[in-house]
Amino acid sequence: MVVMENEVVSFEQVDKIYNTGTVALNRLNLSIKEGEFISFLGPSGCGKSTALRMVAGLGDPTKGKVNVFGQDPKAVIQKTNDVAFVFQEANLLPWRTVLDNVLLPLELRGSDKKSRKEAAIQVLEKVGLKDHIKSYPRQLSGGMKMRVSIARAMAAKPKLLLMDEPFAALDELTRQTLQMDLLNIWEKEKMTILFVTHNVYEAVYLSSRIAVMSARPGRLSTLIDVNLPYPRERTNTEFADLVNVASQSLEHSMGRKELV
Repeated sequence: MVVMENEVVSFEQVDKIYNTGTVALNRLNLSIKEGEFISFLGPSGCGKSTALRMVAGLGDPTKGKVNVFGQDPKAVIQKTNDVAFVFQEANLLPWRTVLDNVLLPLELRGSDKKSRKEAAIQVLEKVGLKDHIKSYPRQLSGGMKMRVSIARAMAAKPKLLLMDEPFAALDELTRQTLQMDLLNIWEKEKMTILFVTHNVYEAVYLSSRIAVMSARPGRLSTLIDVNLPYPRERTNTEFADLVNVASQSLEHSMGRKELV
């Protein structure tokens, strides 16, 4: 996939200090270009999710600046459908069918009924759920619920997709299947993805670059270019070497190991 040079997200000397005094982020600087798949990799509590939420307009930096498409994130969220968020939990409405859950953001945006239904069915087909549009969340497996959550985020055709450990609660086989599905969607839709994980293998498998975060207060410790072609083979030597590089970088960021 060819990465364009247009900047989609930027963090400029971003600090985040909560009212409790917790320093979640300290001087975070990062520029993310159009079409990239960036993973934030780091230990729990290092500010990965905090950074993602600020991009979504769900929090403000204490110092510094976050830009999305060159604007304040809240302005982008209010005016466009360009940003979508997939959380760790699917958060589906239990009284709505699969189709109706995917339709929800389109209904809130006020698009006409026919076009929004067509868009919802199209995206459900992409995630392999076209035959389950009349099912309710209680009838779905964990992996299927997450597919619905991804479809709901994709329905409005966002340019930027934010994902906060969406596969963390799934079994390994389901997780790997959804990782492959996500990469297929990313390459077809040409969107930019910011993905939070603490799983080194997942970060290497998915990402064009990995932003390794230090333990709290969260700083950008290392940026790793993952120069492997897609689709990636988890069993080859090059993949294993990059997993080792990412693992060493993560341990170094936590103060456990010196980089060699």
